[in-house]
Amino acid sequence: MTSPVRALWDAPAAAPAPPRRVWRDGVLLGAVIVLAVAEASLRPEVPWRWVWAVVLVALAPTLLWRRQRPFTMLAIAIAVGTAVGLVTDGDPQLITTAYFLILLYALFRWGSGRAMVVGGALVVAGTLLTVLTSAPGPADVVGGIAVAVATSTLGLAIRWRRGARARELEQVRLLEREQLARDLHDTVAHHVSAIAIQAQAGSAVAATDPRATAEVLEAIEAEASRTLREMRAMVGVLRGPDAALAPTPGLADIRSLEATDAASPRVFVRLDGDPGSASAPVAAAAFRIAQEAVTNARRHARGASRIDVTVQVDPAEVRLEVHDDGEATAPAPAGYGLTGMRERAAMLGGACTAGPDARGGWTVTATLPRQGGAA
Repeated sequence: MTSPVRALWDAPAAAPAPPRRVWRDGVLLGAVIVLAVAEASLRPEVPWRWVWAVVLVALAPTLLWRRQRPFTMLAIAIAVGTAVGLVTDGDPQLITTAYFLILLYALFRWGSGRAMVVGGALVVAGTLLTVLTSAPGPADVVGGIAVAVATSTLGLAIRWRRGARARELEQVRLLEREQLARDLHDTVAHHVSAIAIQAQAGSAVAATDPRATAEVLEAIEAEASRTLREMRAMVGVLRGPDAALAPTPGLADIRSLEATDAASPRVFVRLDGDPGSASAPVAAAAFRIAQEAVTNARRHARGASRIDVTVQVDPAEVRLEVHDDGEATAPAPAGYGLTGMRERAAMLGGACTAGPDARGGWTVTATLPRQGGAA
């Protein structure tokens, strides 16, 4: 077999799986039965009309299993219809026979590749046998082939469209999971790192300075409260659109990184330009990058006494720099934090770099377009 034919032959059944039964199936079954009987009663000129009416009524239940067993139902309909046509020596002339097209549509909409190939061959064989035995006119043959091809194409088109839609939704879910993972990492890691640092400081001074210990405990409580608030906000987003949402952090919120005064090293923020002129996605990304960079500096910067966060808002871009005065170290393998920072910047058309600085310590630099992500 050639590659396209083999690919079609090996194609699985349509996904997601079809519903087993819906209320429309019962309505369709009843309509076919009523139409077959009514047409046989109203068209006395049709030969063998009551035989065909009985056959159509007997075959109508195949519609109920057309999604789960599309090839089997179509094969039954073609075999019985062709056999009755040979016995009556004529082509069925009842319009109700057109409901066989529903079975053909179901085959190409839901069936596997093998089922489509073999089912299509059965349809061709049945058509050729009808042509040889009843000798219909050229217009009837061409018209019948055109209708069958159009029905099959419609089934394939809807199948492809639904499949593409399912893949798009899966891609959206993956992107949402990545975004949630970044937000959870940036938020939780920042606050938990601060709590860990405070706890270490408290352990060091617990025996000698009760007042300092009390201050550390207060700082831990404050960080824990902020963590809970942000976690509740994230859970609110996940629980549905009607939940109350926390405001999106902006550039001005970067000053809040100075709030944990008891933590070491201290954070100093400088904000130049108009923070309100940046788009909301850029402002939120800059805040999260700064938050993650400060967290990394507090966790990993050896001998650092201060962390400087500088934000410069220009007419064209927002430039963020986070620098600590610790010991310059070799670049470490990128973890979730560095990867998340780079992804945030790249999604908005910017860039983020991190590494040892010639001045000493470690520097994270991010450049974002000022109106990146704006609708």
